[in-house]
Amino acid sequence: MTDLDATRKQELAALLAAHPILLLMKGDRRQPRCGFSAAATELLDAYLDAYHTLDVLEDPALREDIKAYSGWPTFPQLWVRGELVGGADILRQLHEQGDLAAALGVDARPTDAVPPPAI
Repeated sequence: MTDLDATRKQELAALLAAHPILLLMKGDRRQPRCGFSAAATELLDAYLDAYHTLDVLEDPALREDIKAYSGWPTFPQLWVRGELVGGADILRQLHEQGDLAAALGVDARPTDAVPPPAI
C-alpha cells in the first residue's frame, strides 16, 4: 500500500463526509459485481431506503488509496458519518447481534421489508 499525502487524505475525508452512509463496493447498489458486495447491499437495503455507493472497480486510484486510508484491505467497505464500520462479514455480525440499525443510526426494521437486489 502506498503512503498518502496530506492533500489526498483531505480529499478522501471530504468524500466520506459528503455521504452520511457510503458503501465502497465492487459494482453498485442495483448491480453488485461480487458476492460480498451483494451481501452488503442486501443487508443495507433491509434497513435503508437511501444510501450512496461508489464502484471501486471504476476508479483504481480510489480503490488503492482508500485501502491505505482505512487500513482495511478488502471491499466492500461501509462508512457511516465518515467512520469505517467494516465489510460484509462485519455487517452480517452486526445484523445477527441486533446492532446494525444502531450502527447505521436508524430505527430497526424487519429484514424482509425490502427484497434483495437481483444479481
